[in-house]
Amino acid sequence: MKRRQFLQQSSFAALASSIFAPAELLASGKDNKEQKWDGTTARNIIFLVSDGMSIGTLSMANMLLRRKEGRPSSWMALYEQGKAKRGLMDTASADNLVTDSAAGSSAWGGGVRVPNGMLNVNADGSFNTPILQKFKAAGKATGCVTSVPITHATPAGFCVNNSSRNSQPETAEQYLGLRFDVMMGGGTEYFSGATRKDKQDLFAKYAQAGFAVARSKQEMLNAAANQPLMAVFHEDAIPYSIDHANDKELLANIPTLAEMTKTAIERLNKNKKGFVLQVEGGKVDWGAHSNDLGALIYDQAAFDEAIQVAVDFAEKDRNTLIIITTDHGNANPGIFGGSKENKKFDSIQHFKHSNEWILKGITKDNTAAQVRERVEAALGIAIKPEEAHALLGHYVHPDGEGLYNKAKLPFKELGELLSGYTTVHWASMDHSSDHVELTMLGPGSQMLKPFMLNTELHNLMLEATGVKKA
Repeated sequence: MKRRQFLQQSSFAALASSIFAPAELLASGKDNKEQKWDGTTARNIIFLVSDGMSIGTLSMANMLLRRKEGRPSSWMALYEQGKAKRGLMDTASADNLVTDSAAGSSAWGGGVRVPNGMLNVNADGSFNTPILQKFKAAGKATGCVTSVPITHATPAGFCVNNSSRNSQPETAEQYLGLRFDVMMGGGTEYFSGATRKDKQDLFAKYAQAGFAVARSKQEMLNAAANQPLMAVFHEDAIPYSIDHANDKELLANIPTLAEMTKTAIERLNKNKKGFVLQVEGGKVDWGAHSNDLGALIYDQAAFDEAIQVAVDFAEKDRNTLIIITTDHGNANPGIFGGSKENKKFDSIQHFKHSNEWILKGITKDNTAAQVRERVEAALGIAIKPEEAHALLGHYVHPDGEGLYNKAKLPFKELGELLSGYTTVHWASMDHSSDHVELTMLGPGSQMLKPFMLNTELHNLMLEATGVKKA
């Protein structure tokens, strides 16, 4: 073959690959043929959100599970087995290419892009009706499950109208009047009379209004099935999965995200008209904001277990639309070249605690030797004495960065330090504007396009279930 002819054919092959490979990747089913929706409505929707999940987070969790347990993540297995359709989603808010979680969830919840910080409230002050209110009005059971406060931005974006995502005490009151069927997560301070500024005991008010109120895993499991459930397990967010898994008391008292999801599905599925459930892996976002690798990857793995619970139900039910996505990227972590990448990355398999656990157990009075001992106990990594000294310096005059870092602990510094031991590096400590993964399976999933705006999911869910767009 002549060189010119070879190059022409090679160029055509490359062009064909670039044109057709994405279509094959995005198609559903073994024959890779585009399937048209036959209009069969979904009885249920389970909408799963790994909050703040950059593509690197999804990739690394899959790599960890493959190398540690010899299996792909449940999310990646859906792609490998041709069970799901795949697209990309634009995540911008009304006023920013980089959305926050309030505007991100409101885009799905209200079908309109709103300014960052707002929950289904437009710049002019007008409201967009949240989607769980629409589904509840249509007779479906509704609920949210999260690993952060149940009043936090992502569940609230499906549920309420509020001009500020920070009005979590008010959101806790709004939920009472809206009477969703299952609400589970953290945030006891927004319900307890001992910690609310107005001293209202919302736990008592929920019980008086006919709710089952649960404060522990066992209470969740024992809650009366004929009552709506408000289950709040921990002050602020629920502990990171890696810390939870290595603490007997936490294991006994606080359910995992997968356990909450299973309980929620079982309760909601009793409704003859079906249900709509949002499940949020909220601590993925918090781990990214802290550049906390163990927290991030193991919470993504915990979210993946919740995916499997949802998929197992949907495959038996055969009448449930599953949507899996994120509201935005965060910190854009990834494995970067250097030396001994495999061995360094595999060290994550032996992590027992988060960087948060490490840093909250250190004071300015500790010695460098004690710091090194704590890091090694948590991560199995022996940092250098000078690195321990450098960390201690940040306790004399706390100056740490990160969104959920009231104590100003040196999360960024520890994250950077550990990059040399794990080969995982971070781009920032904040959200990104990257387009994100969007995955669907079940009735209505055929409406997924290769590229969508976040707002388009609102009407897709209504259409998939045959609920009128109001």
